[in-house]
Amino acid sequence: MTLDVSRRSLLALGAGLGAGLGATMMSGGALARAPKLGTQAPYFHRFTLGGAEVTVVSDGPLPLGDPSGTFVGVPKEDVQKMLTDNFLSASNVILEQNAPIVNFGDRVVLFDTGMGTSKLFGPTTGRLQKSIAEAGLKPEDVDAIVCSHAHIDHIGGIVRADGKPLFPNAQVYISQEDLDFWTDEKKMDGPLKDFIVHARKNLLPVRDRIVFFKNGQEFLPGITAISAPGHTFGHHIFNIQSEGKSFAFLGDLTHHQVLLLERPRMEFAYDSDPKMAAATRVKLLDMLAANKTAVMSYHFAWPGYGHVVKAGDGFRYIAEPMVMQL
Repeated sequence: MTLDVSRRSLLALGAGLGAGLGATMMSGGALARAPKLGTQAPYFHRFTLGGAEVTVVSDGPLPLGDPSGTFVGVPKEDVQKMLTDNFLSASNVILEQNAPIVNFGDRVVLFDTGMGTSKLFGPTTGRLQKSIAEAGLKPEDVDAIVCSHAHIDHIGGIVRADGKPLFPNAQVYISQEDLDFWTDEKKMDGPLKDFIVHARKNLLPVRDRIVFFKNGQEFLPGITAISAPGHTFGHHIFNIQSEGKSFAFLGDLTHHQVLLLERPRMEFAYDSDPKMAAATRVKLLDMLAANKTAVMSYHFAWPGYGHVVKAGDGFRYIAEPMVMQL
């Protein structure tokens, strides 16, 4: 049977509904008077990975503002069109900060730690500890912190404002190249000052807990480092595996689920070497797409978990459905 709905019938239907509602109001019919709540859901998402349990917690949205000064190498109009075509603001790019906590059963591992006390990108960041509490977890249960690199928004939540560790029982894993570069006191007077200050504040108080990893090394059971230089020279992504299931934590391989996937050779202003970063991005995204490897990006739209697939000269991100697991 074919249902033929004309414009006239739709208008008549709308008029009828309006008349019915008006009659109800005039006759004293009850209307909802529940107060507006003004609250959001807790900022965590949980799923299983083989025998492990993954809890994604957020450090809060990180606004970058006008994309024209940050995403470069393509016309400004192209950037704005990519954003508006995906129903995103063309004047204020907002990134997420998705930090997975993986409970392998015998150890708990946190990947990256957010902005901490720094408000360099505004007041919406720095909620990692609150998100952890909302998820029913405790900082003292974390055995290891794995850092993709030493930028402010990834190592900022390792210590408190007074320099004491926020995760009292955790060893810290990072590449030696990034530790040496971003804690170098000689760079304090240059353009990287804010990044150097924050890295020194968070990494030097736990220097005796730091363990280095190398490319290709399974430095913790189920966690393998993969070198991804360019964003920083010591930047790494990680393969996380449990009982035959795996995903890749991308760190800052790509910052945006549209811009740096559709146009992966676009340059990003916060990259230490933008051309190297673009080459690394294309190489590793090609590998991940070909292998159909699940991914989690630190900065993709919450909670940042899904797949990347080839799309012409670039890629497309397909988010994994947020299915509740009982």
